[in-house]
Amino acid sequence: MDLSNFHFIRPYYLLSLIPAIILALLLLKNKLAQGDWSKVCDAELMPYVLQQKPVKQNPWLFLSGCLAALLAIIALAGPTWQRLDSPVFRNDAALVIALNLSVTMDATDVKPSRLVRARYKIADILRQRKDGLTALLVYSGDAFTVTPLTSDVATIDNMLSALETNIMPSAGNNTAAAIQLAVKLLQQASQQQGDIFLISDGIGEQDADSLLDLLADYHLSILGVGTEQGAPITLSHGGFLQDAAGNIVLPTLSNARLASLASAGEGVYRQISSDDSDVNALLGRLDSLGRRAADKQSSGLIEQWRDNGAWLLLLVLPLVALNFRKGLLSIALLLILPLPQDAYAVQWQELWQTKNQQAQQAFDNKQFKQAAELFQSPQWKAAAQYKAGQHQQAAETLKEIDEADAYYNKANALAKSGQLDAALKAYQQALKLQPGDEDTLHNLKQLEEALKQQQNDQKESAEGKKPQDNRQSSQSDKSGESQDTDQQNEQQQASQDKKAEQKESTEANEQEAASSEEDGQQDEPEEAATPTSSSDEQQQANEQWLNKIKDDPAGLLKRKFRYQYGQRQRQQ
Repeated sequence: MDLSNFHFIRPYYLLSLIPAIILALLLLKNKLAQGDWSKVCDAELMPYVLQQKPVKQNPWLFLSGCLAALLAIIALAGPTWQRLDSPVFRNDAALVIALNLSVTMDATDVKPSRLVRARYKIADILRQRKDGLTALLVYSGDAFTVTPLTSDVATIDNMLSALETNIMPSAGNNTAAAIQLAVKLLQQASQQQGDIFLISDGIGEQDADSLLDLLADYHLSILGVGTEQGAPITLSHGGFLQDAAGNIVLPTLSNARLASLASAGEGVYRQISSDDSDVNALLGRLDSLGRRAADKQSSGLIEQWRDNGAWLLLLVLPLVALNFRKGLLSIALLLILPLPQDAYAVQWQELWQTKNQQAQQAFDNKQFKQAAELFQSPQWKAAAQYKAGQHQQAAETLKEIDEADAYYNKANALAKSGQLDAALKAYQQALKLQPGDEDTLHNLKQLEEALKQQQNDQKESAEGKKPQDNRQSSQSDKSGESQDTDQQNEQQQASQDKKAEQKESTEANEQEAASSEEDGQQDEPEEAATPTSSSDEQQQANEQWLNKIKDDPAGLLKRKFRYQYGQRQRQQ
């Protein structure tokens, strides 16, 4: 304990001692004057004038109250003698990871494939990123943002499994578009410095000098994925990718071009390896930059002092307990209650994030109801409502949008809410605007099968209500006998008769007669329960169909990128 540094953090609270002393003197004077009859009456007459003897005041209660008030004021002033130095600098180094999703990344010269190994390396990078901001984008013929700059690397890690080459709307290897988008993300976050990690097997036909012009003041490091020998690209339906001449495409790793580009971009180049040496080399440069920036600002420290006033309150509590009588705590309350409170006119997030950014953060955190309230974009608002289970509201949000994606999402929402006919029309409208879409065709086929099954169930349920006609001939053909047996089995299910189906004709006739007798004895309440059973069957059919609807992150990214790509094409 170094008392040479003793001082008060909030010394202006000591001014409260002045009114406290004045108040204590007034109370003391009042106590001394209270019941002092000796000034107007002789001491000999006092016992005969007063009904009871004067009660002698306990001075210790008064003194303990004054001491408690004194300690409380000192505690509010914040006595301290311990200094806590905190550095001003925080490592906010920005990193944008650009992953190539062109078809060449499906080559298998590194096992299991170039793309899978690249995803593993990104996961390793995210695992070692203890601080700073990280973003992820993907590119092929064009570049698209998966996650903007964020300190929550878990969000990026969750999206890695959805990154496949088939989610990209256009083919190619447009490295320039990837660098442009990475620079844009850094500039939008007001990052004057930052690093771009390019994970690719080549840079296409672009000129290295033109790519360097796009970097501005940012640095480019590259992780080369693949081998110089290359390997064929396996197609999903079998066989290998071929060029126009019928030759098998054999993409190789452009080690020399990638290394030259990384060197010119003041970064590091490493070829993918089976250990962590490549990731450590890439992150080592980023960490060294962060340490140098920290050294430059190490002299700037925030001077913080430990407030020890709270410990004095432990002494105040027993003193207050001694004075716990009616009216004696009013002084302490007057000193304690008017503590300053911080007030904020707006929420803290609104100072730094737009509504859409707040909504995106809530969406990533699976707070879908909050995201639906914040989103201003109708497409994203509907997506949040859909995730929150507000399917009817999602369909209403998309009602005024005349686009294929909107009709597709509207159809999914309508189907989830049980409006199968309206969902069917929405799918058909989506196909008119975008013919041949695989997802729409798949869901439309499933919906048509569900509607057909629903109609058959309703038809069979209606036939089950009709009374059975008497058999007019014992010489029926096999088809008629089979049809009668099917009707008889439906009636057995409606009356909840769980007997096994019999194959022999004699047993079938016995069951038919028994079923006819049961139908004749059914009363009105049992018949009234039939619509409920039909409704339950319809609900089960709807649930079975809804379970077949694909709901995967890869499909969501695919439609998002295709929508953004279409918007860019229309703007050009």
